[in-house]
Amino acid sequence: MEFVELTEQEFNNFGLNNEYGNFHQTSNWGKLKEKNGWKSHLIGVKEDGEIKAACLLLQKCVLKKFSLFYSPRGYLLDYNNYQLLEFFTKEIKNYVKKYNAIFVKIDPYVIHKERDINGDIVEEGLNNESIIGDLKQLGYVHTGFNLKHENMQPRWAFALDLKDKSEDDILNGMESKTRQLIRKNMRWNISVREIKKDELQIFKDIMNSTADRRNFIDRPFEYYKNMLEVLKDNAKIYIAELNVKDLVESTKKEIDDNKKIIEEKQKEIDEKKKNINIDKTNKKIKELVETNERLEKKLEHYEEIRQEDGDLITLGGIIYMIYNKEILSLFGGSYDKYMEFQSFYTIHWELIKYALHNGFEKYNFYGITGDFKDTKDELYGIYDFKRGFGGHVEEYIGEFDLIINKFMYLMYKYGFSLYKKLKK
Repeated sequence: MEFVELTEQEFNNFGLNNEYGNFHQTSNWGKLKEKNGWKSHLIGVKEDGEIKAACLLLQKCVLKKFSLFYSPRGYLLDYNNYQLLEFFTKEIKNYVKKYNAIFVKIDPYVIHKERDINGDIVEEGLNNESIIGDLKQLGYVHTGFNLKHENMQPRWAFALDLKDKSEDDILNGMESKTRQLIRKNMRWNISVREIKKDELQIFKDIMNSTADRRNFIDRPFEYYKNMLEVLKDNAKIYIAELNVKDLVESTKKEIDDNKKIIEEKQKEIDEKKKNINIDKTNKKIKELVETNERLEKKLEHYEEIRQEDGDLITLGGIIYMIYNKEILSLFGGSYDKYMEFQSFYTIHWELIKYALHNGFEKYNFYGITGDFKDTKDELYGIYDFKRGFGGHVEEYIGEFDLIINKFMYLMYKYGFSLYKKLKK
């Protein structure tokens, strides 16, 4: 076996055919991170000219002469081939020592234990505990089985398998509430479209509003601009829009239609129509009157929105990573003012349909927490929302640090811990 630096084409082709391939392990992701102060390295192992292992390795210089290394969602190799993993680890240690490395962090895109929709372990399901043991044996320090968002990348995700499934299959697998909200949004004619680079401010405004509501600092505009420019077709942003003018008109029509039915029913009573059930007809009239009272209030609300914000409004948006056989919902936001329209249901459903009709095998809702018992936790609601679409929980094996300089590693851990406390 031979440890080598890889060309972009070699590396990307290998990633597309590796079972652990993901958008983080692409040359373009390395280029994106270079715009944020990292340096990227594409390295691998060849045997008889064939690539057997590879990874994108990101380098960040610290304290002038030291470096941190991170392989996001790496490595790409057969983790059950201990000899290969051992060789790759040894060569990576030698490689990063040239840059005064403190440690190398990895968080492989490897499932720990197979879990169902409720987060329960599937009996006789996939179990990669042995991979964790092998990494530890080779000197990697496991940072733990965390439940929240302590890691660089989420350790817990929620995903939907799409292979050999139809729209009806997916709809039937949803919770009834999710189906109802999707169909309600269809009646409201909430539409979804991809925005282009020159419309990026639309998404930035959404994220600014979301950051204000949830009390976090959003990324700068340049970050999103770089994502679309560097990642090209692997990064797409979709937004949900509502035509308020159409909603006002359709609500007026619904009110008028109900009034006509009320008049017809009342006429049947007044004329003592043969075989009429008076009680049943009066009950129907009462229901329609109550419905119209609710619709009148909604109409007033919709007209206020239209007067304040115009005929067409943006409700929310999500940025997606599209790679190989997977569509991944990275993150997004929505306007608090329009939360009643619950646009995320429509965006996810439209992208699920897109995935189904374009040969994708997995729709990844991505980050959740691994605490499925504390239903009062604010973050539990994120999991509960995603679970409504059907699917399963994915638990990854977590982060591992390959320590190169033990003293500096301890200093870094102390400093980073202090930094996080100050940031909070």
